[in-house]
Amino acid sequence: MVLEKTQNNIVALSIGRRKEATAIVQVYNIGPDEKSEILINNCLAEVFLQFNPAHLNTLNRSLSLLNLENNYRIIIKTRGGGLTGQAGAIQLGLARALCKIDPSYRATLKLAGLLTRDSRQVERKKYGLKKARKASQYSKR
Repeated sequence: MVLEKTQNNIVALSIGRRKEATAIVQVYNIGPDEKSEILINNCLAEVFLQFNPAHLNTLNRSLSLLNLENNYRIIIKTRGGGLTGQAGAIQLGLARALCKIDPSYRATLKLAGLLTRDSRQVERKKYGLKKARKASQYSKR
């Protein structure tokens, strides 16, 4: 990974969040001798997401919707949460970055629901209960 070499041709930078996960997405132009790739925490996306087709589909959804699969080199730093939350954070960050590249992409991404932040969070555990809503079994006698 040579970030210094590609630092000057960065196209867009954006942040995505879901649950407790945060993803910083950097999109770079690729030169004629470079190939497009997606790196997550200095690993290939397939390896980082454990070859899970659902997570990989979530990651590539905005690129495939706009037919941009082989146009950019994408470097992502993600932390917090689990793989599902991180995949959702990456999806939002990548959609936001694509909107910065070309504002005409916004209508397509908005219609597909990729620019909406999923605000659902884990409900906190309440005292006297086993989990957020699970109570111990009621005993009549």
